[in-house]
Amino acid sequence: MAEAVLRKKVFEHGLNWVIESAGTNGYHVGETPFHLTQKVAEAHQLNISDLRARKFVPSDMEQFDKIYVMAADVLEEVQQIAGKHFIPEKVDYFLNELYPGKNADLMDPWYGGYDGFEKVYELIDQTCTAIITSYAIPLPSNQAQL
Repeated sequence: MAEAVLRKKVFEHGLNWVIESAGTNGYHVGETPFHLTQKVAEAHQLNISDLRARKFVPSDMEQFDKIYVMAADVLEEVQQIAGKHFIPEKVDYFLNELYPGKNADLMDPWYGGYDGFEKVYELIDQTCTAIITSYAIPLPSNQAQL
């Protein structure tokens, strides 16, 4: 869901960023997002049915400028997978963009039903707005057309 929300905001701001999501386990590689994730995304005019899960790989550390983790256990797994390629200054907790320095985990909506996924969507949306605000260089008004 975070990939789709950030991609939408990046597009709306005319930014040339590459946004990808990857998990640290291989349980769902190639699968579409969970049905409640898709349902909540659709409620917010996001079609994520074309997204497919992939696993984080060591080369991601060099390929991307910023790597966000959603929880402490994910950070540990990213460190383990990246091994000698791990670049600590590139990695941060996703919610640190909204709550700097808190190193807070994004809650897992799995057992919260639709409402749990909606709460996670709201946090993701707010955090993605903070990312755009922090890192986007505003275009002159004559270059802001999409």
